[in-house]
Amino acid sequence: MTAQPNLEGLRVLVVEDEMMVSMLIEDMLSDLGCTVVGPASRLDEAIELAKQAELDCAVLDVNLGGQPIFPLADLLREKGAPFAFATGYGDAGLRDVDRGSPVLQKPFREGDLARVLGELKAR
Repeated sequence: MTAQPNLEGLRVLVVEDEMMVSMLIEDMLSDLGCTVVGPASRLDEAIELAKQAELDCAVLDVNLGGQPIFPLADLLREKGAPFAFATGYGDAGLRDVDRGSPVLQKPFREGDLARVLGELKAR
């Protein structure tokens, strides 16, 4: 068993359009000692948060009510803020530029989230 990384105080932008999933991710992040930025359920709201809020990394739902998250992924990449995609489709729905980015396969557990956040923190 691998020790969980220390994620205390890590500021994580949460972008998820399903309220129950968003609340679950927020609870997991709180349990891990992270600070939740957002959450955002719409792309425009998420972009505004990414521009204004202090954040260390992000967890991005790939599809927000039919709208792809890729403009936000591009913005975060420009800012040098690491991110992971959360999706039920693995990397099948990602653009070529996004392949190789961490992917949280929905549904995921707190341990999966901790592992991916540890990877993001190390970047």
